[in-house]
Amino acid sequence: MADARLTRRDFVRTGAVAAAGAAVGLVPTYTVKAGNPEGAKTDGIVNYNEQMEYRRCGKTDLMVSAVCMGGHWKRLNEVIPGLFEGRGWLSAKLDSPDFEKNRYDMVTRLIERGINYIDACTCEEIQMYSKALKGRREKMYLGFSAYQNEVRREEWRPFKKLQESLDNWMKICGLDYVDLWRITMLSTSGNHTEAEVEEMMKALDWAKQTGRARFTGISSHDRPHIKWMIENYNETLDVVVTPYTAKTKVVEDETGLWVALKKHDVGWFGIKPYSSGKLFTGNGMPGDPDFEEDCKIARLTIRYILCNPAITAPIPGMIVPEQVDNVALAVMQRHELDAEEQAELDRAADRAFAELPYHYRWLKDWEYI
Repeated sequence: MADARLTRRDFVRTGAVAAAGAAVGLVPTYTVKAGNPEGAKTDGIVNYNEQMEYRRCGKTDLMVSAVCMGGHWKRLNEVIPGLFEGRGWLSAKLDSPDFEKNRYDMVTRLIERGINYIDACTCEEIQMYSKALKGRREKMYLGFSAYQNEVRREEWRPFKKLQESLDNWMKICGLDYVDLWRITMLSTSGNHTEAEVEEMMKALDWAKQTGRARFTGISSHDRPHIKWMIENYNETLDVVVTPYTAKTKVVEDETGLWVALKKHDVGWFGIKPYSSGKLFTGNGMPGDPDFEEDCKIARLTIRYILCNPAITAPIPGMIVPEQVDNVALAVMQRHELDAEEQAELDRAADRAFAELPYHYRWLKDWEYI
């Protein structure tokens, strides 16, 4: 997306061309590694930086940085005391100048490091990142989901309500289009009826056909149901967003989700790579006594995940620029872990899984995919 002035009509056309190319096998799966040792053509990569790796995001044909940014800003109240008005991170004061500066500075560091995708999945996130991207949208792809007004809530499941939600939140965020509308489903998305899924797919198709969204997808934590949707709505689902942790392993047979993702050429982003922060012993802030060790574990995790060539990118949440620098460093390092590194990561992952709070124990269901 080299020209920020492209219209919705342009996106309808380019999205259709990419999908058609993938359908007939014209678009290969490929990676441009850090340093570009193979001399690949890079002029079509958004925000290209030679020190970053880029992976083709399935049938979208977008070249996406091998690590991207998840939209959450948990623990940001430790950087900006008093930011959270309530107990949770979504209570952050959206009009706080310090908050706006933090998100702007984070996007700046992402751009500097060659990262080119942000995944925003709440009403609060899409507002803050749309604001932080103003004037430099051409540097970044934006994943968009206003989950509070999507299918997790029963009143927003009909086609007409999903249309209303997308139009309303695009207007609030000052956006004429989104790169990826990836609806946030129930974590156990199999609890949606087939009729509800059909309404959602109809809305996603409408968004692409009208140029509101270049590409479309879903977020879910329900492996069998994700696989079913990929197999039954392959023309609609360009991308899926699922958990992927330091303990996740692939199952190489027809029952595995991994196989379906590759077979149907679906882009794949991985959430919760750090098991909601439980991998770390410190608070993740520069100056913390455990900061360097936690950075090391974060790098091991990113490298471990990138050993799977089918995944587009892990999308950790990050709150200070040093964390961006750290994941960028991980991408530059060799991906394969030696025996000592793997043992260290296994110890951290075992501890993290043993300490998961009740509301995150579903991560244990993602040890095999």
